[in-house]
Amino acid sequence: MTTATTGPTAAKAAKAAGAAGKPKPATMAQALQRAMRDAMAEDPTVHVMGEDVGTLGGVFRVTDGLAKEFGEDRCTDTPLAEAGILGAAVGMAMYGLRPVVEMQFDAFAYPAFEQLISHVAKMRNRTRGAMPMPIVIRVPYGGGIGGVEHHSDSSEAYYMATPGLHVVTPATVEDAYGLLRAAIASDDPVVFLEPKRLYWSKSDWSPEAPAPVEPIGKAVVRRRGTGATLITYGPSVPVCLEAAEAAQAEGWDLEVVDLRSLVPFDDETVCASVRRTGRAVVVHESTGFAGPGAEIAARVMERCFHHLEAPVLRVAGFDIPYPPPMLERHHLPGVDRVLDAVARLQWEAQS
Repeated sequence: MTTATTGPTAAKAAKAAGAAGKPKPATMAQALQRAMRDAMAEDPTVHVMGEDVGTLGGVFRVTDGLAKEFGEDRCTDTPLAEAGILGAAVGMAMYGLRPVVEMQFDAFAYPAFEQLISHVAKMRNRTRGAMPMPIVIRVPYGGGIGGVEHHSDSSEAYYMATPGLHVVTPATVEDAYGLLRAAIASDDPVVFLEPKRLYWSKSDWSPEAPAPVEPIGKAVVRRRGTGATLITYGPSVPVCLEAAEAAQAEGWDLEVVDLRSLVPFDDETVCASVRRTGRAVVVHESTGFAGPGAEIAARVMERCFHHLEAPVLRVAGFDIPYPPPMLERHHLPGVDRVLDAVARLQWEAQS
């Protein structure tokens, strides 16, 4: 059998391939699903597992179609037993597989913390590098979808404070694909935090030819500015970009840094931005007390003290259990709260 390389048939095939690779609107959920599908197609050791990931395709349909394409042995529905799911993943990784675990909702992951902290995070160090632990733990997190208790937590501080884990979170469709592919390829365990309210955010994107993205461990500047830096990640990135646009009316030119990776933390990009602008506000949904912003603000203060025109401020979720759905709009950092913090950055020192 031969394949035509010239003539009308080849031209038609080339046109079809070009059309297939042309960017078109895609959601973050679709990009995540594609990342797992491509990884499973390329590497038979990649297995997806979790509650309802198979026949249902996940409560957010992120694993839709994987069981049908790869079989239930590689996209496996599990019992409602998070400690058992992650414990099984540890055993699979020890025997050379690459499990991708879905925790369904953020606070559902808490029963698995013993496995996560005692085994997932420590195994590679415990064996002096002899036994990698290539597990990806996908955790839909954060609020904004009207979820009830245990469905809207922002638990990133727990993971950040556990040595041995990488912690990443995308804010764009492109990063959702690129970071998840990198996480699955990593020999270190990665907690992959997926912002639920961005699952249906869209961007022009080509699944056949996805644009390369910065690797795990690199932050990116989403918006250039000169007056202050908004340091943020995940679901708060669109909020900060909207706030930066609104701030122009007040004469504030804000830069927005998307961390993308909380561990490893990109001090270089963050500090370069703050040294340029002289002011910084950290924005996230997690609680403020002992939250991610406390660590980030401390790092900025330690490294940029002589460049700062004002104290580093934080805009975070309140220090309360996640509120009922009708109140979450008051709890989550919104544009107004970000702008209120920016207004407190001692702008008079600039004049």
